[in-house]
Amino acid sequence: MSNIIYIGYEFKVTPLQPAVEILIAELGYAGFESFVETEQGVTAYIQKDEWHADILDDIQILGSDEFEINYEFSEIEQTNWNAEWEKNFNPIVVDDVCAVRAPFHDKFDTEYDIIIEPKMSFGTGHHETTHMMIQHILKNDFKGKSVLDMGCGTGVLAILAEMKGAQPLDAVDYDNWCYLNSLENVERNNCEHITVIEGDASVLAGKKYDVIIANINRNILLQDLKTYASCLNEEGTIFLSGFYNDDIPIIQEACEKQALKFEEKLERNNWVALKFIN
Repeated sequence: MSNIIYIGYEFKVTPLQPAVEILIAELGYAGFESFVETEQGVTAYIQKDEWHADILDDIQILGSDEFEINYEFSEIEQTNWNAEWEKNFNPIVVDDVCAVRAPFHDKFDTEYDIIIEPKMSFGTGHHETTHMMIQHILKNDFKGKSVLDMGCGTGVLAILAEMKGAQPLDAVDYDNWCYLNSLENVERNNCEHITVIEGDASVLAGKKYDVIIANINRNILLQDLKTYASCLNEEGTIFLSGFYNDDIPIIQEACEKQALKFEEKLERNNWVALKFIN
């Protein structure tokens, strides 16, 4: 990777949230592949070969009147990505039960200890949505259940589900970096029942699951919810996150159209994670 040249964008954002999270999501779809949150906003990186002068034209939040976002960019060579992540990745403990840490952190005295090398993937547990999905998994029975982790990022949710006794499990992400990172993390945590798949909802044809975990942005959830519902076994459970409290009505309406019944909501800093049953 040392010969790959990157373009780095320094975004200064006011107010920071939820603008930074929205900006990261939109930049991800535009091809940016790594992000480091800063005190003033976020630094985003894209390979020079993938960059073009109009790369930010479809980033809708840049035109929003709710936030002030300024940026500058420059060419960057030979970035040590692991060093960048090590500077910015602190371990977390969820509900005193589950620790999510990097290999260079000391082990915690918790029931579940997950080692994640996050690199450029989403899903270290720090974001509100991942944190709440971990809480949902901790609170619910996964023993012997088949599980889909859709938009798996680092694979952290599938890994925890296996630790709680789930099998078999599919961890799916359309992003090649996330796919490769999940493979590494699955092996690092000695998981034996997780199949990591590169792709989108189209790879789910003919598959069935007892539990579906989907921590993706609102528009993708709405687009693919019918597919998820068709893959859910009778009396199955689906956990959804990646959206805000204000988005609940449209999400709930879409779920009810698929005969999914609302059961529980978790909320953290205006982000929510919902549980529905079939």
